[in-house]
Amino acid sequence: MSAKLQWIQDEIKNLRDSGLYNQIRTIGSSQGAWLVVDGKRTLNFCSNNYLGLANHPRLVQAAKESVDLYGVGPAAVRTIAGTMGLHVQLEERLAGFKGVEAAITFQSGFNANLGTIPALVGKGDVIFSDELNHASIIDGCRLSRAQIVRFAHCDPGDLERALSEHRRNFSRALIITDGVFSMDGDVAPLDKIYEVSRPYEALLMVDDAHGEGVLGRGGRGIVDHFALHGKVDVEVGTLSKAFGVVGGVVAGNPVVVEWLRQRGRPFLFSSAMTVPDVAACLTAVEILEESTALVDRLWENTSYFKEEMQRLGFDTGRSVTPITPVMLGEAPLAQQVSRALFEKGVFAMAIGFPTVPRGKARIRVMISAAHGKDDLDQGLEAFARVGSNLGVID
Repeated sequence: MSAKLQWIQDEIKNLRDSGLYNQIRTIGSSQGAWLVVDGKRTLNFCSNNYLGLANHPRLVQAAKESVDLYGVGPAAVRTIAGTMGLHVQLEERLAGFKGVEAAITFQSGFNANLGTIPALVGKGDVIFSDELNHASIIDGCRLSRAQIVRFAHCDPGDLERALSEHRRNFSRALIITDGVFSMDGDVAPLDKIYEVSRPYEALLMVDDAHGEGVLGRGGRGIVDHFALHGKVDVEVGTLSKAFGVVGGVVAGNPVVVEWLRQRGRPFLFSSAMTVPDVAACLTAVEILEESTALVDRLWENTSYFKEEMQRLGFDTGRSVTPITPVMLGEAPLAQQVSRALFEKGVFAMAIGFPTVPRGKARIRVMISAAHGKDDLDQGLEAFARVGSNLGVID
Protein backbone atom coordinates (compact mmCIF):
# COMPACT_ATOMS: atom_id res chain seq x y z
CA MET A 1 0.00 0.00 0.00
CA SER A 2 1.33 3.41 -0.97
CA ALA A 3 2.18 5.59 2.00
CA LYS A 4 0.07 8.42 0.64
CA LEU A 5 -3.02 6.17 0.85
CA GLN A 6 -2.27 4.63 4.23
CA TRP A 7 -4.49 7.13 6.02
CA ILE A 8 -7.47 5.83 4.06
CA GLN A 9 -6.69 2.25 5.06
CA ASP A 10 -6.44 3.39 8.68
CA GLU A 11 -9.80 5.16 8.49
CA ILE A 12 -11.47 2.12 6.92
CA LYS A 13 -10.08 -0.07 9.70
CA ASN A 14 -11.46 2.36 12.27
CA LEU A 15 -14.87 2.12 10.63
CA ARG A 16 -14.78 -1.67 10.80
CA ASP A 17 -13.58 -1.71 14.41
CA SER A 18 -16.30 0.73 15.53
CA GLY A 19 -19.16 -1.02 13.73
CA LEU A 20 -19.65 1.88 11.31
CA TYR A 21 -18.43 0.23 8.09
CA ASN A 22 -21.12 0.07 5.40
CA GLN A 23 -21.52 -3.50 4.18
CA ILE A 24 -23.16 -2.99 0.80
CA ARG A 25 -25.41 -5.85 -0.25
CA THR A 26 -26.25 -6.63 -3.89
CA ILE A 27 -29.80 -6.82 -5.24
CA GLY A 28 -30.50 -9.49 -7.82
CA SER A 29 -34.17 -8.84 -8.62
CA SER A 30 -36.65 -6.09 -9.35
CA GLN A 31 -37.85 -3.99 -6.43
CA GLY A 32 -40.95 -5.15 -4.59
CA ALA A 33 -42.14 -6.60 -1.31
CA TRP A 34 -39.53 -9.34 -1.74
CA LEU A 35 -35.99 -9.11 -3.11
CA VAL A 36 -33.14 -11.39 -4.00
CA VAL A 37 -30.29 -10.01 -1.88
CA ASP A 38 -26.80 -11.54 -2.15
CA GLY A 39 -28.48 -14.52 -3.79
CA LYS A 40 -31.07 -14.97 -1.01
CA ARG A 41 -34.82 -14.31 -1.24
CA THR A 42 -35.70 -11.84 1.52
CA LEU A 43 -38.57 -9.70 2.72
CA ASN A 44 -37.81 -6.11 1.69
CA PHE A 45 -37.92 -3.59 4.55
CA CYS A 46 -35.28 -1.27 3.07
CA SER A 47 -36.40 0.32 -0.17
CA ASN A 48 -38.02 3.76 -0.54
CA ASN A 49 -40.53 2.18 -2.92
CA TYR A 50 -43.49 3.52 -0.92
CA LEU A 51 -46.21 2.74 -3.44
CA GLY A 52 -44.73 -0.33 -5.10
CA LEU A 53 -44.35 1.47 -8.42
CA ALA A 54 -40.70 0.58 -9.09
CA ASN A 55 -41.70 -2.64 -10.85
CA HIS A 56 -45.28 -1.72 -11.76
CA PRO A 57 -46.14 -3.25 -15.15
CA ARG A 58 -47.50 0.04 -16.50
CA LEU A 59 -44.25 1.85 -15.72
CA VAL A 60 -42.18 -0.97 -17.21
CA GLN A 61 -44.25 -0.95 -20.40
CA ALA A 62 -44.04 2.84 -20.73
CA ALA A 63 -40.26 2.73 -20.39
CA LYS A 64 -39.97 0.00 -23.06
CA GLU A 65 -42.20 1.82 -25.53
CA SER A 66 -40.32 5.09 -25.09
CA VAL A 67 -37.01 3.42 -25.91
CA ASP A 68 -38.44 2.14 -29.19
CA LEU A 69 -39.51 5.68 -30.10
CA TYR A 70 -36.68 7.83 -28.75
CA GLY A 71 -33.74 5.59 -27.94
CA VAL A 72 -32.11 5.50 -24.53
CA GLY A 73 -29.96 8.53 -23.71
CA PRO A 74 -30.67 12.23 -24.35
CA ALA A 75 -27.03 12.75 -25.46
CA ALA A 76 -27.04 16.41 -24.36
CA VAL A 77 -27.82 18.81 -21.57
CA ARG A 78 -31.31 20.28 -21.48
CA THR A 79 -30.23 23.71 -22.73
CA ILE A 80 -28.50 22.47 -25.88
CA ALA A 81 -30.19 19.45 -27.45
CA GLY A 82 -31.43 17.37 -24.50
CA THR A 83 -34.94 18.69 -23.94
CA MET A 84 -37.41 16.23 -25.44
CA GLY A 85 -41.16 16.49 -25.59
CA LEU A 86 -41.41 13.96 -22.79
CA HIS A 87 -39.43 16.24 -20.47
CA VAL A 88 -41.83 19.09 -21.10
CA GLN A 89 -44.85 16.82 -20.60
CA LEU A 90 -43.50 15.53 -17.30
CA GLU A 91 -42.87 19.02 -15.96
CA GLU A 92 -46.36 20.15 -16.94
CA ARG A 93 -47.96 17.06 -15.39
CA LEU A 94 -45.95 17.40 -12.16
CA ALA A 95 -46.93 21.06 -11.86
CA GLY A 96 -50.57 20.08 -12.29
CA PHE A 97 -50.29 17.25 -9.80
CA LYS A 98 -48.64 19.52 -7.22
CA GLY A 99 -51.09 22.37 -7.82
CA VAL A 100 -48.39 24.90 -8.78
CA GLU A 101 -47.77 27.05 -11.83
CA ALA A 102 -44.46 25.56 -12.93
CA ALA A 103 -41.94 22.75 -12.37
CA ILE A 104 -38.47 21.83 -13.57
CA THR A 105 -36.87 18.39 -13.45
CA PHE A 106 -33.31 17.46 -12.52
CA GLN A 107 -31.36 14.20 -12.71
CA SER A 108 -31.96 13.46 -9.00
CA GLY A 109 -33.38 14.99 -5.86
CA PHE A 110 -29.81 15.51 -4.64
CA ASN A 111 -29.02 17.45 -7.82
CA ALA A 112 -32.21 19.47 -7.41
CA ASN A 113 -31.00 20.78 -4.05
CA LEU A 114 -27.45 21.34 -5.31
CA GLY A 115 -28.81 23.31 -8.25
CA THR A 116 -31.51 25.28 -6.49
CA ILE A 117 -29.92 26.60 -3.31
CA PRO A 118 -26.83 28.26 -4.87
CA ALA A 119 -29.05 29.77 -7.58
CA LEU A 120 -31.20 31.52 -4.97
CA VAL A 121 -28.63 32.72 -2.43
CA GLY A 122 -24.91 33.42 -2.41
CA LYS A 123 -22.15 35.23 -0.61
CA GLY A 124 -23.65 38.03 1.50
CA ASP A 125 -26.98 36.19 1.91
CA VAL A 126 -28.25 33.95 4.71
CA ILE A 127 -29.84 30.50 4.93
CA PHE A 128 -31.91 29.38 7.92
CA SER A 129 -31.71 25.57 7.93
CA ASP A 130 -33.23 22.91 10.19
CA GLU A 131 -30.40 21.21 12.06
CA LEU A 132 -31.46 17.76 10.81
CA ASN A 133 -31.86 18.63 7.14
CA HIS A 134 -30.74 16.09 4.54
CA ALA A 135 -27.13 15.93 3.34
CA SER A 136 -28.13 17.29 -0.09
CA ILE A 137 -29.47 20.44 1.57
CA ILE A 138 -26.33 20.76 3.67
CA ASP A 139 -24.12 20.41 0.59
CA GLY A 140 -26.25 22.87 -1.39
CA CYS A 141 -25.97 25.39 1.42
CA ARG A 142 -22.19 25.00 1.52
CA LEU A 143 -21.91 25.45 -2.25
CA SER A 144 -23.91 28.67 -2.10
CA ARG A 145 -21.32 30.36 0.16
CA ALA A 146 -24.17 32.03 2.03
CA GLN A 147 -24.08 32.34 5.81
CA ILE A 148 -25.77 29.28 7.35
CA VAL A 149 -27.82 29.70 10.53
CA ARG A 150 -29.19 26.46 11.92
CA PHE A 151 -32.38 26.36 13.97
CA ALA A 152 -33.51 23.64 16.37
CA HIS A 153 -35.19 20.69 14.73
CA CYS A 154 -38.85 21.30 13.85
CA ASP A 155 -38.90 24.31 16.18
CA PRO A 156 -40.67 27.37 14.70
CA GLY A 157 -39.95 29.31 17.88
CA ASP A 158 -36.21 28.86 17.48
CA LEU A 159 -36.50 29.77 13.80
CA GLU A 160 -38.23 33.01 14.78
CA ARG A 161 -35.44 33.75 17.27
CA ALA A 162 -32.83 33.14 14.55
CA LEU A 163 -34.69 35.32 12.07
CA SER A 164 -35.03 38.18 14.53
CA GLU A 165 -31.33 38.01 15.39
CA HIS A 166 -29.82 37.60 11.93
CA ARG A 167 -32.23 38.47 9.08
CA ARG A 168 -31.59 42.23 9.10
CA ASN A 169 -27.86 41.69 8.51
CA PHE A 170 -28.30 40.16 5.04
CA SER A 171 -29.81 41.23 1.75
CA ARG A 172 -31.50 37.95 0.81
CA ALA A 173 -32.69 35.09 3.00
CA LEU A 174 -33.79 31.50 2.41
CA ILE A 175 -35.51 29.23 4.94
CA ILE A 176 -35.08 25.51 4.23
CA THR A 177 -36.56 22.45 5.88
CA ASP A 178 -37.13 18.85 4.97
CA GLY A 179 -40.83 18.00 4.79
CA VAL A 180 -40.53 14.45 6.12
CA PHE A 181 -37.23 13.73 7.84
CA SER A 182 -35.81 10.58 6.33
CA MET A 183 -34.21 9.04 9.41
CA ASP A 184 -36.84 9.78 12.08
CA GLY A 185 -40.01 9.90 9.98
CA ASP A 186 -41.32 13.08 11.63
CA VAL A 187 -43.00 15.88 9.71
CA ALA A 188 -41.91 19.52 9.69
CA PRO A 189 -44.54 21.92 11.11
CA LEU A 190 -44.59 23.72 7.78
CA ASP A 191 -47.72 25.70 8.57
CA LYS A 192 -46.10 27.24 11.63
CA ILE A 193 -42.79 27.77 9.80
CA TYR A 194 -44.68 29.66 7.11
CA GLU A 195 -46.37 31.91 9.66
CA VAL A 196 -43.04 32.66 11.34
CA SER A 197 -41.40 33.47 8.01
CA ARG A 198 -43.99 35.98 6.76
CA PRO A 199 -42.67 39.20 8.39
CA TYR A 200 -39.07 38.58 7.35
CA GLU A 201 -39.17 38.64 3.52
CA ALA A 202 -37.45 35.27 3.24
CA LEU A 203 -37.96 32.67 0.54
CA LEU A 204 -39.44 29.45 1.95
CA MET A 205 -38.20 26.12 0.56
CA VAL A 206 -39.20 22.59 1.53
CA ASP A 207 -37.55 19.35 0.43
CA ASP A 208 -40.50 16.97 0.13
CA ALA A 209 -38.56 13.90 -1.03
CA HIS A 210 -40.25 11.59 1.48
CA GLY A 211 -43.59 13.41 1.44
CA GLU A 212 -44.51 13.20 -2.24
CA GLY A 213 -46.67 10.18 -2.86
CA VAL A 214 -47.15 9.85 0.91
CA LEU A 215 -48.65 13.01 2.45
CA GLY A 216 -51.52 15.14 1.16
CA ARG A 217 -54.48 14.29 -1.05
CA GLY A 218 -53.50 11.22 -3.06
CA GLY A 219 -49.84 11.81 -2.26
CA ARG A 220 -49.59 15.44 -3.39
CA GLY A 221 -47.14 16.23 -0.63
CA ILE A 222 -46.61 18.33 2.47
CA VAL A 223 -47.75 21.64 0.95
CA ASP A 224 -51.10 20.04 0.13
CA HIS A 225 -51.14 18.34 3.55
CA PHE A 226 -51.03 21.75 5.27
CA ALA A 227 -53.11 23.57 2.59
CA LEU A 228 -50.26 25.98 1.86
CA HIS A 229 -50.66 26.23 -1.91
CA GLY A 230 -49.18 29.45 -3.22
CA LYS A 231 -47.44 30.17 0.08
CA VAL A 232 -44.32 28.02 -0.26
CA ASP A 233 -41.92 29.43 -2.84
CA VAL A 234 -39.94 26.27 -3.62
CA GLU A 235 -40.92 22.60 -3.36
CA VAL A 236 -38.07 20.18 -4.05
CA GLY A 237 -38.85 16.53 -4.56
CA THR A 238 -37.56 13.28 -5.93
CA LEU A 239 -38.98 10.81 -8.40
CA SER A 240 -36.91 7.94 -6.98
CA LYS A 241 -39.02 7.09 -3.93
CA ALA A 242 -42.83 7.00 -4.09
CA PHE A 243 -42.75 7.52 -7.87
CA GLY A 244 -40.50 4.47 -8.18
CA VAL A 245 -38.09 5.76 -10.85
CA VAL A 246 -35.31 8.37 -10.62
CA GLY A 247 -34.98 12.13 -10.97
CA GLY A 248 -35.64 15.33 -9.08
CA VAL A 249 -38.21 18.09 -9.37
CA VAL A 250 -38.47 21.69 -8.24
CA ALA A 251 -42.01 23.05 -8.25
CA GLY A 252 -43.60 26.31 -7.20
CA ASN A 253 -43.24 29.95 -8.17
CA PRO A 254 -42.79 30.23 -11.98
CA VAL A 255 -40.20 33.00 -11.55
CA VAL A 256 -38.02 30.61 -9.52
CA VAL A 257 -38.46 27.85 -12.11
CA GLU A 258 -37.54 30.19 -14.96
CA TRP A 259 -34.44 31.31 -13.05
CA LEU A 260 -33.37 27.69 -12.48
CA ARG A 261 -33.56 27.04 -16.23
CA GLN A 262 -30.98 29.79 -16.58
CA ARG A 263 -28.78 29.20 -13.52
CA GLY A 264 -29.39 25.70 -12.11
CA ARG A 265 -25.96 24.19 -12.69
CA PRO A 266 -26.94 20.47 -12.88
CA PHE A 267 -29.63 21.49 -15.39
CA LEU A 268 -27.06 23.42 -17.42
CA PHE A 269 -24.05 21.12 -17.21
CA SER A 270 -25.25 17.51 -16.86
CA SER A 271 -27.19 15.43 -19.37
CA ALA A 272 -30.95 15.29 -19.02
CA MET A 273 -32.99 12.49 -17.45
CA THR A 274 -33.07 9.49 -19.76
CA VAL A 275 -36.11 8.83 -21.93
CA PRO A 276 -37.31 5.60 -20.25
CA ASP A 277 -37.05 7.26 -16.83
CA VAL A 278 -39.14 10.22 -17.97
CA ALA A 279 -41.76 7.98 -19.57
CA ALA A 280 -42.02 5.86 -16.43
CA CYS A 281 -42.34 8.99 -14.25
CA LEU A 282 -45.17 10.25 -16.43
CA THR A 283 -47.01 6.97 -15.95
CA ALA A 284 -46.47 7.12 -12.19
CA VAL A 285 -48.13 10.54 -12.11
CA GLU A 286 -51.03 9.14 -14.14
CA ILE A 287 -51.52 6.30 -11.65
CA LEU A 288 -51.55 8.67 -8.69
CA GLU A 289 -54.02 10.98 -10.43
CA GLU A 290 -56.38 8.08 -11.18
CA SER A 291 -56.79 6.71 -7.65
CA THR A 292 -55.73 7.09 -4.02
CA ALA A 293 -55.76 3.30 -3.52
CA LEU A 294 -51.97 2.86 -3.28
CA VAL A 295 -51.54 5.77 -0.87
CA ASP A 296 -54.42 4.47 1.25
CA ARG A 297 -52.87 1.00 1.38
CA LEU A 298 -49.50 2.47 2.34
CA TRP A 299 -51.03 4.16 5.38
CA GLU A 300 -53.03 1.07 6.36
CA ASN A 301 -49.83 -0.99 6.31
CA THR A 302 -47.98 1.70 8.25
CA SER A 303 -50.54 1.87 11.05
CA TYR A 304 -50.67 -1.90 11.42
CA PHE A 305 -46.90 -2.43 11.48
CA LYS A 306 -46.16 0.39 13.91
CA GLU A 307 -48.88 -0.61 16.34
CA GLU A 308 -47.62 -4.20 16.37
CA MET A 309 -43.96 -3.18 16.78
CA GLN A 310 -44.85 -0.95 19.72
CA ARG A 311 -46.94 -3.73 21.23
CA LEU A 312 -43.88 -6.00 21.04
CA GLY A 313 -41.92 -3.39 22.99
CA PHE A 314 -39.79 -1.79 20.29
CA ASP A 315 -39.01 1.93 20.34
CA THR A 316 -40.10 3.40 17.00
CA GLY A 317 -39.05 6.95 17.85
CA ARG A 318 -41.10 9.99 16.86
CA SER A 319 -42.15 8.83 13.41
CA VAL A 320 -45.63 9.70 12.14
CA THR A 321 -45.01 8.44 8.59
CA PRO A 322 -44.27 5.08 6.90
CA ILE A 323 -40.59 5.54 7.85
CA THR A 324 -40.30 3.36 10.95
CA PRO A 325 -37.02 3.66 12.89
CA VAL A 326 -36.38 0.83 15.33
CA MET A 327 -34.16 2.62 17.83
CA LEU A 328 -31.26 0.53 19.15
CA GLY A 329 -28.60 3.00 20.34
CA GLU A 330 -25.14 1.80 19.43
CA ALA A 331 -24.04 0.92 15.91
CA PRO A 332 -22.59 -2.54 16.68
CA LEU A 333 -25.94 -3.66 18.14
CA ALA A 334 -27.82 -2.28 15.14
CA GLN A 335 -25.54 -4.17 12.78
CA GLN A 336 -25.94 -7.33 14.85
CA VAL A 337 -29.74 -7.03 14.68
CA SER A 338 -29.57 -6.44 10.92
CA ARG A 339 -27.46 -9.55 10.37
CA ALA A 340 -29.76 -11.66 12.52
CA LEU A 341 -32.83 -10.44 10.65
CA PHE A 342 -31.16 -11.24 7.34
CA GLU A 343 -30.54 -14.79 8.53
CA LYS A 344 -34.29 -15.04 9.14
CA GLY A 345 -35.06 -13.75 5.65
CA VAL A 346 -35.69 -10.07 6.41
CA PHE A 347 -33.66 -7.38 4.65
CA ALA A 348 -33.49 -4.42 7.06
CA MET A 349 -30.23 -2.48 7.11
CA ALA A 350 -28.60 -0.86 10.13
CA ILE A 351 -28.09 2.91 10.04
CA GLY A 352 -25.48 4.60 12.21
CA PHE A 353 -23.11 7.55 12.34
CA PRO A 354 -22.62 9.76 10.31
CA THR A 355 -26.10 9.26 8.81
CA VAL A 356 -27.56 9.60 12.32
CA PRO A 357 -25.88 10.94 15.50
CA ARG A 358 -23.71 8.66 17.62
CA GLY A 359 -25.80 6.70 20.08
CA LYS A 360 -28.86 6.91 17.79
CA ALA A 361 -28.21 3.86 15.59
CA ARG A 362 -31.26 2.06 14.34
CA ILE A 363 -32.88 -0.29 11.89
CA ARG A 364 -34.97 1.84 9.55
CA VAL A 365 -37.97 -0.08 8.25
CA MET A 366 -39.56 1.32 5.09
CA ILE A 367 -43.18 0.26 4.76
CA SER A 368 -44.69 -0.03 1.28
CA ALA A 369 -48.09 -0.42 -0.32
CA ALA A 370 -46.54 -3.49 -1.98
CA HIS A 371 -46.50 -5.35 1.35
CA GLY A 372 -49.35 -7.68 2.11
CA LYS A 373 -50.48 -8.41 5.67
CA ASP A 374 -48.74 -11.79 5.55
CA ASP A 375 -45.49 -10.02 4.63
CA LEU A 376 -45.83 -7.66 7.57
CA ASP A 377 -46.66 -10.51 9.94
CA GLN A 378 -43.59 -12.43 8.80
CA GLY A 379 -41.44 -9.37 9.42
CA LEU A 380 -42.98 -8.80 12.84
CA GLU A 381 -42.29 -12.40 13.81
CA ALA A 382 -38.64 -12.05 12.79
CA PHE A 383 -38.26 -8.82 14.75
CA ALA A 384 -39.84 -10.42 17.80
CA ARG A 385 -37.45 -13.39 17.75
CA VAL A 386 -34.33 -11.37 17.03
CA GLY A 387 -35.24 -8.67 19.53
CA SER A 388 -35.82 -11.24 22.26
CA ASN A 389 -32.67 -13.23 21.48
CA LEU A 390 -30.49 -10.10 21.60
CA GLY A 391 -32.12 -8.59 24.66
CA VAL A 392 -33.67 -5.63 22.83
CA ILE A 393 -37.15 -6.51 24.06
CA ASP A 394 -38.31 -8.70 26.94
